[in-house]
Amino acid sequence: MISWLPRREFLFVTFVSTLFTLQGCGGALFKVKPVVELPPLPDSARSISGNGITFRVAPLLSDEESQELFEANLPVAGILPVRMELVYDGGPPVEINRARFRLRDGEGLEWKLLTTKKAVSRIMKANDIYAYNPNSRKRFEKEFGAYEIDLKTPVTPADRRLGFLFF
Repeated sequence: MISWLPRREFLFVTFVSTLFTLQGCGGALFKVKPVVELPPLPDSARSISGNGITFRVAPLLSDEESQELFEANLPVAGILPVRMELVYDGGPPVEINRARFRLRDGEGLEWKLLTTKKAVSRIMKANDIYAYNPNSRKRFEKEFGAYEIDLKTPVTPADRRLGFLFF
């Protein structure tokens, strides 16, 4: 123990510094905007229809857009978020959990569909984040994953879903 610092003050300084350290590590990794109704897809969005299901897609190309939504530069992390709109016009419920999505760029290279966890790992690696509070990461994964389009539950008539696929 430091001889010039009385025990009471030493404990107080230790407590306060521990408190500030825990406060600094407990915040969010990135401030993801809460999910709200996204603006409509642009008219330039590509679409395909079949058996009453219509898919419309448009990539989120600018880093400003990704910064605004996720407070992270997704293109720097090698992630291309693609906005998708799914509309089901009628008929019995349809299982879409087995649907596979592929993306090819102008050079013919195929991009791999990323899960939320893999996308978050890429973002953290690109931003050199290696020491963090595990609860902060879980919170970021949850907030980031809220933007992912739901492909697990069956679509029902008049169903319209919006969200992102991350490649």
